[in-house]
Amino acid sequence: MTELTGHHVGVTVTDLEEVLAFYRDVLGFDVLDRFTVSGEAFADGVGVAGATGRFAHLDGGSVRVELVEYDPEGPNCTADAINQPGAKHVGFVVDDVAAFYDGLPADVETLSEPRTTESGTTILFLRDPEGNLVEVLET
Repeated sequence: MTELTGHHVGVTVTDLEEVLAFYRDVLGFDVLDRFTVSGEAFADGVGVAGATGRFAHLDGGSVRVELVEYDPEGPNCTADAINQPGAKHVGFVVDDVAAFYDGLPADVETLSEPRTTESGTTILFLRDPEGNLVEVLET
């Protein structure tokens, strides 16, 4: 059997430009690539008739972050609470969560201030402009 290795974490968004600006300007990720994919093979592959995807790949250090905006857009979905089945989030590590938190723009929604859990990990959850959960942690 072929061994799987990680390649990216994907987040589907409704406004690629707005969300890309957040990941680039607020989180500080470099844009690796931007491209559009369409055609029958793509539509069949993603299971969406007539689909076109606009993509941005960002350098998240040890993980590539893929943002994708689809046309046609699927039914309206909002990010639920982290404890809901099917909930998703992307996680990134920093050296100092408190300093990261202090540097966030005032309009960035966080679930709380940084908290150190009983495991010794300091965590901070925030939401991107479309409500997707992003975890920033310090181990």
